[in-house]
Amino acid sequence: MKPSLTWHEQARLLSRRGMAVADHDECADFLRTRGYYRLSGYARYFQRAPHDGDDTFLPGTDFEQIRDLHDADEAFRHRLAIPLVRAEVLLRTHYAQIVAQHFGPYESYLDPDFFVDAAQGHERTAELCRRDLDRSKERHILRYRETGTSDPYAALPVWSAVESWSFGTLSKCIERGARGDLADLVATSLGVAKAGFAYRIRTLVYVRNLCAHHGRIWNHSVLDAGPTPNNVRHRAKRLLGQFEPRSIIDVVASLEDILIRGGVTTPTLEWIAATHPRGSAYWEGLARPRPPRDGHR
Repeated sequence: MKPSLTWHEQARLLSRRGMAVADHDECADFLRTRGYYRLSGYARYFQRAPHDGDDTFLPGTDFEQIRDLHDADEAFRHRLAIPLVRAEVLLRTHYAQIVAQHFGPYESYLDPDFFVDAAQGHERTAELCRRDLDRSKERHILRYRETGTSDPYAALPVWSAVESWSFGTLSKCIERGARGDLADLVATSLGVAKAGFAYRIRTLVYVRNLCAHHGRIWNHSVLDAGPTPNNVRHRAKRLLGQFEPRSIIDVVASLEDILIRGGVTTPTLEWIAATHPRGSAYWEGLARPRPPRDGHR
């Protein structure tokens, strides 16, 4: 069992383990506002063998170095928030338009038979949609909700309903809607490649949630990443250099492709190139992620 330490004790612990800490008060202030555990997610990469219980730091490791990686990650999460939100809004808009035009704006989009669902035992997609609607307190939902009837959402148009769904629910609707054909229809509407489109959207949901919960994206490999088209990767590599298929840079390249084809410009790849030079420690963690061997996320 590990003892609870004050912030100054935590700073001294880092020093005892071999991290150079020039100003213990500054380090303690950082730990007070960010937390030791969050910092340790970055520090793990500079320790000898945390997976074997050796938490001592490699020679030359200093607090400023780890703090700068943390701060760069925080700034990048904030930067990613804008294109991720714009992609979500873009997808809601095209989903509602496709459903309304091809299947009608009422009722059918909430029918369980509208979806191809996962294996038995999982919550059905139509139930996810209705659960999100039931939770909503938005006026644009309440004005159409008819309680005490067999279907309280019979008069609710899809363009209103889609605004109340979580991004995760929307992703499942795109993947499973119209008996599995909706993903192709939305991709065509956006001018995006059909192949793997639903999986690309699922990846955006994952990264959006990671950023929203302040997760570490430096050295984070997206294991269930969607298939970024090769031409999209080639363009990104000309700008940023080589990167791995499950890297955050690969996901950003996919995200930017969807936005540009949908008529939205957010030059995130250019921002990465201008802010983090090739070969820098932060760039390496974005382009060639290495998981820590101790399982710490």
